[in-house]
Amino acid sequence: MTDSKPNPIKIHRFAQEELAERDRLAGLETAHVQPVRIYSEEELDEMYERDPLEATRISRDQEMAKRNIAASRKPDPDALPPDWNQLVTVLEEARKILLRDGGDLELVEIKGTVIRVRMKGNCVGCPNAVMDLKNVVEKIVMKHFPQVTEVHNTF
Repeated sequence: MTDSKPNPIKIHRFAQEELAERDRLAGLETAHVQPVRIYSEEELDEMYERDPLEATRISRDQEMAKRNIAASRKPDPDALPPDWNQLVTVLEEARKILLRDGGDLELVEIKGTVIRVRMKGNCVGCPNAVMDLKNVVEKIVMKHFPQVTEVHNTF
């Protein structure tokens, strides 16, 4: 047996450029995060004239981002439920929209952060009633009362 010292492991320090080239060759380039740019309706209209597909893609992406932000919104547990009279006043705005197509709306109950309404008139049995509830009534209510988490239709 010989007592020989093992060869020390040679450590090579890579330069930043060498690492970037290695990653590029391996297809591991890191995605650069671009700051989010929100376009106004006027800017999207101008863009649509030049490139309709790109404008549509950007508009869709912006809408999805807004929905994701709204879905991740957490209500304030200390917030008071909306006042009945104030909520009726806000629901009048949604009611006017529904009345255009013969629909109607009434407030049924406020239970914590959930509002129960009854859709009436042409809204009963209408396949668009669910969309109107989410896209019209719920948006208007949540705009005025951020503590509200859901709006449900009661039959």
